[in-house]
Amino acid sequence: MAVTMHDVAQRAGVSIKTVSNVVNGYPYIRAATKERVEAAIEELGYRVNMSARNLRTRRTGLITLAVPELSLPYFAELADAVISAADAAGWTVLIEQTSASRERETEVLSGRRRHLTDGLIFSPLALGPDDIGLFSVDFPLVILGERVFGAPADHVTMNNVAAAKAATLHLASLGRRRIAVIGAHAGEQVGSAALRTEGYRAGLAEAGLPFDPALIGEAGLWHRSTGAEAMSRMLDDGVEIDAVFALNDALALGALHALHAHRIEVPGQVALIGFDDVDDARYSVPALSSVDPGRDQIAHTAVELLLERIAATGEPAPFRKVVPDSRIVGRESTGEDGAVVGVQPGGTEQVAADMTWA
Repeated sequence: MAVTMHDVAQRAGVSIKTVSNVVNGYPYIRAATKERVEAAIEELGYRVNMSARNLRTRRTGLITLAVPELSLPYFAELADAVISAADAAGWTVLIEQTSASRERETEVLSGRRRHLTDGLIFSPLALGPDDIGLFSVDFPLVILGERVFGAPADHVTMNNVAAAKAATLHLASLGRRRIAVIGAHAGEQVGSAALRTEGYRAGLAEAGLPFDPALIGEAGLWHRSTGAEAMSRMLDDGVEIDAVFALNDALALGALHALHAHRIEVPGQVALIGFDDVDDARYSVPALSSVDPGRDQIAHTAVELLLERIAATGEPAPFRKVVPDSRIVGRESTGEDGAVVGVQPGGTEQVAADMTWA
């Protein structure tokens, strides 16, 4: 005989309504109660009748995650974390890759596939501040990243400026005085490159180091190849450096390749730190120091916020901006052993729908 929700409720010592709330991802349940229900579900082998649930709730049980590029390790690992968080709440994730195309990103917000899922977690790259009107949608939405602030939606972002400043200061604390940055975007006003470069310059200033434009290595898309090219250009131009801050780990791994090709010892001659703390960072030679921006917290928070919006009834709650804690993980590329060498606290704010963030 098939196990029923009533059986689970009896085993957990709760009401059928409580079991239903756990199964449907209702957020306001005490942790101990949720654990008992989940343990009972596991012990009894209970399986949700998805067809019946979807007919009853008028929901699909699906959410969308739209990211620019799954070939980049950060977005691949983010997608994995989002899928895990959604699966734990009984939801399935559909992935859309936008390739940083304005047309595809607009399609994600208003296209014909939009009705197939109950909500959207969206990391835009082509859309920006002038496109805020496109984000006034009639479905649950959580925005990731730094391209669009002030849209009428919950937003989970990174501690970009503070984390980049801390990474630069960490290199300076190791005695490095000619700190290059790889991955800058000339003229960019918003986005990760602009914010992390701002943090880099703030770190130089606090360390009492002069800003030198020759130490700015520009790169278009943040791939290993563009990191290697930017690093090679700087070295071939004879720019004196003793440290590199790469604005993501793919760039850092490319820069490391170029430093090896130029017979430059890392970290003896040049210390190197990246940003994102992707899994590859642990397995490069030498292992790559990196900024961990709280990727898993970003994924879990985004899913939690989205499911709260999907489940909400009545007056909408204020929108929230959530910034996870970030930390610096020092490894061999800066002469360290994998220890956390600095933490930058995040936080949560309630924001008005029309508020613009600096």
